[in-house]
Amino acid sequence: MDKKEKLLTICQFAAMHGINKKTLMWYDEIGLFRPATVNPENGYRYYSYHQSPILETILLLREQDVSINEIQDFMKDRSADRLKCLLEEKLADLDRQITHLQAVRTTLCTHHQNMSTLLTMDLSEIRIVEKEAHCLVTVDVDPDTTFEQEVELITAQTEKYQLGRLHKASYGSMISVASLLDGHFDDYSKLFIEIPFLPYQPGLHIAPSGRYLRAFHKGEWDGIPKRYQEIFGYAKEHGLTLHGYSYEMGINENVIDRIEDHIVQIEILVSGGA
Repeated sequence: MDKKEKLLTICQFAAMHGINKKTLMWYDEIGLFRPATVNPENGYRYYSYHQSPILETILLLREQDVSINEIQDFMKDRSADRLKCLLEEKLADLDRQITHLQAVRTTLCTHHQNMSTLLTMDLSEIRIVEKEAHCLVTVDVDPDTTFEQEVELITAQTEKYQLGRLHKASYGSMISVASLLDGHFDDYSKLFIEIPFLPYQPGLHIAPSGRYLRAFHKGEWDGIPKRYQEIFGYAKEHGLTLHGYSYEMGINENVIDRIEDHIVQIEILVSGGA
């Protein structure tokens, strides 16, 4: 007799599929998956090797949180078309989960990088870093925009892009290089939200790829003009031209209680130099 024609005990069949025999007993009781035969004398269940693909399909669907009722409906009328539709739905769900997990990982990496920076940074250092182009969601503000209005604007955008939780993105403010060079250090024109894996679409702000001058400021806002003067001095000394906007983002807000300990990361696109 072909080995594949031999019957397997419930324990053997369960072990072959990495499940508990009680699962098979339950599937039998609810009529979802029955054994090939049952010994009429002792009630022992036996399974055929050829039942394996069917059980694996059930287990695959259960692993993707397909309900028992849905699987029972499918089992009553199995077809390639119905299985294809079920799998397409679950593939779409899985893609959404993967995108979510990638976004969470990116957020965790950002926080991890910020903490690593905090532990090793020299606050007086100004240096050049390479950055790839990335999309930012922005809202327009001006010096007369109140804090309450800023919160409303940011909340509207988080809802629009279905962020759900604030920690799923990074936030900051933008001030034009032109305003800074004119000495208008409070002339912020935009707030930005950096959402992981955000594809380009009309209306988004593109932070260009290239070299960025990066510096840090610790303390209250009234000390930041002095830091920008130091940045201008560094740029002049190294033959750098500043472009576009300065992107300011707090990097330690989740580990401090006092505004005096607040650290802002400043990044500005530059050209020229060595």
